[in-house]
Amino acid sequence: MFCVILAKKINFYPAKRVKLTLVAGARPNFMKIAPIIRAIRQAQKQRTDLSYRLVHTGQHYDEKLSHIFFDELAIPAPDANLGVGSGSQAEQTARIMISFEKELLEHPADLVVVVGDVNSTMACTIVAKKLNTAVAHVEGGIRSFDMGMPEEINRMVTDSIADYFFTTSEVANANLLKSGVEASRIFFVGNTMIDTLVHNLHRTKQPAIWMERSLEPQRYLLLTLHRPSNVDDAERLMSLLAEIEEAAGELPVIFPAHPRTRKVLAQCGWEGKNIYLIEPLSYLEFIYLVKHCRGVVTDSGGVQEETTFLHVPCLTLRQNTERPETIALGTNVLIGDDLVLLRESIGKIIRGEWKTGAIPPLWDGKTAERIIEAMLTIPL
Repeated sequence: MFCVILAKKINFYPAKRVKLTLVAGARPNFMKIAPIIRAIRQAQKQRTDLSYRLVHTGQHYDEKLSHIFFDELAIPAPDANLGVGSGSQAEQTARIMISFEKELLEHPADLVVVVGDVNSTMACTIVAKKLNTAVAHVEGGIRSFDMGMPEEINRMVTDSIADYFFTTSEVANANLLKSGVEASRIFFVGNTMIDTLVHNLHRTKQPAIWMERSLEPQRYLLLTLHRPSNVDDAERLMSLLAEIEEAAGELPVIFPAHPRTRKVLAQCGWEGKNIYLIEPLSYLEFIYLVKHCRGVVTDSGGVQEETTFLHVPCLTLRQNTERPETIALGTNVLIGDDLVLLRESIGKIIRGEWKTGAIPPLWDGKTAERIIEAMLTIPL
């Protein structure tokens, strides 16, 4: 069987100093890294043989939001920002690999820790392995089985060469075992995104839109869309918004929209009646809206997890999900392209007829502690 790391102290420490390199490339990555950094600092208070270097590849960088984001999550300034910027999949991956190779040669590590499924995850894993450095993948084993998703390719490549896997669910464990990964390299620890959520629930901030639109708890829907299949096709985007607006009736729909999405809507001359486009929110503001809304319509993987933990109804505008536990156990339902199902599901949410859902095992806010405990048992 895979290794289950229980929420108890393991009184074992490596004989030598262990150097970690933590890699993050996009904002969701930092939500997964933040609790790991807290757990490392806690371990350092007991022993000083664990050190880390935080590397930001710069895959996604928004100067307006980054300072607020790092400050809210109490993330220290990165030790290195590779500044690779945007570009095509190939261009970005190549720049990450070139820059990270220089970083790792200059600052060798005993273990490179990658999280999630962005280009930085895959690119830095390849570089580390070619430099004979061990790699641990946080969120290893999750699969959508949709090869049209760049993230799925990143997951599969990363997991095919990584050394250790910290998993979020029994399904992820099974995926890795089926692919031939030895059980001794799989650590079922839980979900670091939930660690961040639990740590910050008492710190959420009311965004400006709350007062501007006189919002009330349970009296609005929250909408997030970012996948190209939903927002780059103007006809698809317009039909989605029209259906959501019609189904919501008088209930306001709050839509924090990416500038690219706003540009598409502006070109179409779209004007919402009860869908209110707002600027992207900080993490604490966004979680405030999730916690108090009637339900969420989304295409985000992370939002599926957050809504399940908070028992908030969630409709996912995708054909598949790499987080099936949010459907089997949680509050999530896949809608795909079915606009009739979308309308009917919004109606059920408004009428209070949605399933309650349960929280998946080990989604308890202590995942990062279990990750560090596991790392201290790994022979490096």
